[in-house]
Amino acid sequence: MLTETLPVRYSQTELVELMIPSYANFGGKIHGGILLSIMDKVAYACASKHAGNYCVTVTVDNVEFLSPVEVGDLVRFAASVNYVGKTSLVVGIRVTAENIKTGEQRHTNTSYFTMVAKDDEGKPTLVPKLLLETEEEIRRFLEAMKRREYKKEYVSLFYSAKNELSIQDGISSLLEERCVLDSRLLR
Repeated sequence: MLTETLPVRYSQTELVELMIPSYANFGGKIHGGILLSIMDKVAYACASKHAGNYCVTVTVDNVEFLSPVEVGDLVRFAASVNYVGKTSLVVGIRVTAENIKTGEQRHTNTSYFTMVAKDDEGKPTLVPKLLLETEEEIRRFLEAMKRREYKKEYVSLFYSAKNELSIQDGISSLLEERCVLDSRLLR
């Protein structure tokens, strides 16, 4: 039975993981893909707990690595449902790395995962409403609404521009870029 409303705190999820050498790239830093994979798991756990159903990832927004993560760091992934629609949820994840030796903590990134709840037949299913109990939760919900609005505008504008793009008209703008055009294309 679907619970009608759940507070944000009900599904907040946190995972702390030690970064080990097998997670590192050739430069000795943790692969961004490893971090994204863990973030996806945390988003799934948070969204599924709120929805009471299996959830799948639809989009990941705002992935910008602000600081590298080192082997030996303890990394904290803190997830919270920031927004719910009818069948979708936006889970915000804040990632913080801690140097065990010094205790220094660094905010490495914040990302937003849009998840959709699925029923036993794999069809989108209704999720509980979100009870907002603090000003911070209200702010996050409003930000998610604004991000969603801007994303729709961006997609619309981008696809319009993409459909109107003319290679011949755009070639001159490439002259200032770091590319070289094959001379056969300049005819």
